Amino acid sequence: MMAGWNIFPWMAAVVVLLSASGAIIALLRKERSLMAILLAAMGIATMATFITMLWLSLERPPLRTMGETRLWYSFFLLISGLITYIRWHYRWVMTFSTMLATVFIIINLAKPEIHDQTLMPALQSIWFVPHVSIYMFSYALLGCATLLAIATLVRPKLDVDNAIERLLYGGIAFLTIGMLTGALWAKDAWGAYWSWDAKEAWAVATWSLYLIALHIAPSVMAHRRKRLFYVVIIVGFLALQMCWYGVNYLPSAAESVHTYNRD
Repeated sequence: MMAGWNIFPWMAAVVVLLSASGAIIALLRKERSLMAILLAAMGIATMATFITMLWLSLERPPLRTMGETRLWYSFFLLISGLITYIRWHYRWVMTFSTMLATVFIIINLAKPEIHDQTLMPALQSIWFVPHVSIYMFSYALLGCATLLAIATLVRPKLDVDNAIERLLYGGIAFLTIGMLTGALWAKDAWGAYWSWDAKEAWAVATWSLYLIALHIAPSVMAHRRKRLFYVVIIVGFLALQMCWYGVNYLPSAAESVHTYNRD
């Protein structure tokens, strides 16, 4: 196991402690709390520091394995939760985003999936880092939108439609950019922009579901289909999970060009 990974349990504990403390303060105080923002920002800075140290230790971008992408997802979830709190002052959003980020951190502690320093030829592309990092950021924005949609289904009186739509617009924008950079990467690595393997098919399905959500958003449909809007967002997020890692368990994954852990 790489030396940089050995300190992850300690760094993770600091990240969770700072982020959870900020989330709790935000939840307890009715007004926007500077202390909550500072603690959350310190947690994010700690995670960024670890990712940088791991990058230097591996001598490559830590974006190759599922364990490494979970690091980025946790990182961007914390950022998205903090942005949502600062922008719209939903006190409980940081709590949910921190809890979800903590789940992925715990999974990494149990199953790190950090391998060696090598990158297969397909990953030695200028499009590798922007494609994966943009995707992870879009996943985090869409994850926060999903949390808000679930909360609204549970408590219909919550007025979070504007926040959901803003997060949705941002998430879809970055998802689209991620797909475009992925196509450029595919052309560079394999000679074709698109191959329609399982991961790419699920990427299109996920993107389409979120576009449907935009077209039935409350601001478009005059609040006539709000529950359907929330449900489509949740289904879209489930499709996103299938696109991200679920396809790895399909029989076709063995032949997919998106399997990078083999030699």
